[in-house]
Amino acid sequence: MAEIDFRAEAEALFAFTRDLRRDFHRHPELGFQEHRSAGIVAKLLREFGLQVTEGVGETGVVGVLTGAHPGPTILVRADMDALPIQEENDVPYASEVPGVMHACGHDAHMAMALTVARLLSAHRDALHGTVKFVFQPAEEGLGGAAKMIADGVLEGVDYALAMHVWNEQPLGWLGIADGPTMAAADMFRIRVLGKGGHAAHPNVTEDPVLAASSVVTALQSVVSRHVDPLDAAVVSVASFHAGTAFNIIPPEAVLEGTIRTFEAEVASEVRMRVTRTAHGVAQGLGCRAEVEIVEMNPAVVNAPAVAQVVREAAAALYPEATIDPAARTMGAEDMSLMMYDIPGCYFFVGSANPAKGLDAGHHHPRFNIDENVLPRGTAIMAAAAMALAANPPA
Repeated sequence: MAEIDFRAEAEALFAFTRDLRRDFHRHPELGFQEHRSAGIVAKLLREFGLQVTEGVGETGVVGVLTGAHPGPTILVRADMDALPIQEENDVPYASEVPGVMHACGHDAHMAMALTVARLLSAHRDALHGTVKFVFQPAEEGLGGAAKMIADGVLEGVDYALAMHVWNEQPLGWLGIADGPTMAAADMFRIRVLGKGGHAAHPNVTEDPVLAASSVVTALQSVVSRHVDPLDAAVVSVASFHAGTAFNIIPPEAVLEGTIRTFEAEVASEVRMRVTRTAHGVAQGLGCRAEVEIVEMNPAVVNAPAVAQVVREAAAALYPEATIDPAARTMGAEDMSLMMYDIPGCYFFVGSANPAKGLDAGHHHPRFNIDENVLPRGTAIMAAAAMALAANPPA
């Protein structure tokens, strides 16, 4: 049988993929509210001849494509949710939902995964095994992957694949790494309790604003002085709330932030240091701290053998591309839960084009991609899934 030219086929379907992406972009939905998106996904998957299950993990959709030949089950995942951001792009397909925007690329992920399903369904006679297309809700910190796993989405899965458009790198760049490629993420909340009073008489108070401010500063030493410089870790305080008026010292202040690491040992050390620092600094300034740390997602860790299959597929399709085998980001992803016990590969497809002004970062109100990334991601995912099913790693 002749080799399938997924690059040419994906290019031929560019308008289909682009129009889907723009429709999803125009109608973004927050986590666990992706009813319209899920309906479109389910309808198209059925049209492509897949067995479809809706309502998985609340609003998720699963489509199963069974090939003509025996083989493993490959999970291909796309996330569906948008973000609570007011879009600032002046484009015909800008969000029509006030305060909600596809500012991370999930619109593109859905469109590409649907195109992959269309391509592979057209080559069912050449396909080995089964491809399970998973359209996941609520990736942005709301636990969508965990909900789908609880509903049995990983049953029978042998390998897992996922990709992300990546505006940190230009079109033509591909990040396909072995081992850890996205960080583990923890969320922390530090409540600093003091004694409030009149701002004119701070001497009779125990000021939690001062103490919490000192905690913020002291936390900067956790990574710089307690983590090996050859390891990676990030501690960021992203929220500080205190007070109700300009002349009242409040009784408490609340800090919220995130811890990002790749290695479990480093994560444990950082959690301990954050907790100890908050307690010590608060106590030293006459207050006390209550610290809560929630472990959200482990690191995304690629199986080297699966990543190699993806690299080979990408290199064959796009020999001119720059393939980075050491791509890493401190960003986090709950795809890590689906890949925790299942060998897989999470890869990145460069989508920025500074010459066109398409280089705003993810989660930015002007985030937008060069849509020429769409056939690239589609072709690589289709070819990788086909190759992985036909020749699974030993």
